[in-house]
Amino acid sequence: MKILFIGDIIGRPGRQLVRDVLPRLIDQHMIDFVVANGENAAAGFGLTPDVVAELFDLSIDVLTTGNHVWDKRDGLVCLEQEPALLRPANYPDDVPGRGVGVFQTPAGLSVAVMNLEGRVFMGNLDCPFRKADAILTALGPQQRIVFVDFHAEATSEKGALAAYLDGRVSAVVGTHTHVQTADERVLPGGTAFISDVGMSGARDSVIGIRKELSIQRFLTQMPVRYEIAKKDPVLCGVVVSIDESTGKATGIERIQVEG
Repeated sequence: MKILFIGDIIGRPGRQLVRDVLPRLIDQHMIDFVVANGENAAAGFGLTPDVVAELFDLSIDVLTTGNHVWDKRDGLVCLEQEPALLRPANYPDDVPGRGVGVFQTPAGLSVAVMNLEGRVFMGNLDCPFRKADAILTALGPQQRIVFVDFHAEATSEKGALAAYLDGRVSAVVGTHTHVQTADERVLPGGTAFISDVGMSGARDSVIGIRKELSIQRFLTQMPVRYEIAKKDPVLCGVVVSIDESTGKATGIERIQVEG
């Protein structure tokens, strides 16, 4: 089977590009299941009910998130109402939402999707390594296909988690830094890995934000209200091929589609 993962969708430009090209990508790559990170999909920060509904109308099967999922209060209700909208599993248990789900493809294949967040240069959360262990134990060996979105800053932490889970999950893909890396590969145990999938938003920007605002922040070290950029949209993603009988990855292909 093939899973398409779409990197962090940034605001309206990212959503529009996904709308425009996703049907073609599904047909071209013979995709069975689509996962996308949507934590920046509502004006660059967080989610709203309308944006969540819009994304699920685009043939996206599961939405993952990260630290910005909490940015819009009216979007938090979606975490309780939408089983296919995940937040990182290593937040405290009493926060809204869930960090893992088991879903079915149209062909009846069972796909578990796990969302985790890193701790290096980020928040003081539960250990993502031990949380992954606990989730895999709960899923059991009968759940062969397991896909992990690791929303983290440090490439070292992403690589370490992938090595730690190698052979136990089908894929570990990194999100959060918005810059697609060129290190995609299948690890020795059969886990597909890439440090960062990249973003789906305006390439004429600083990681999706208007350049002049980001420059101002660096020059002055003063607070700046960020706004998303709109020019030169690009969709970044990966296609992961998985052996259905073993859950092992057989390939990972990096993709970029310009608007």
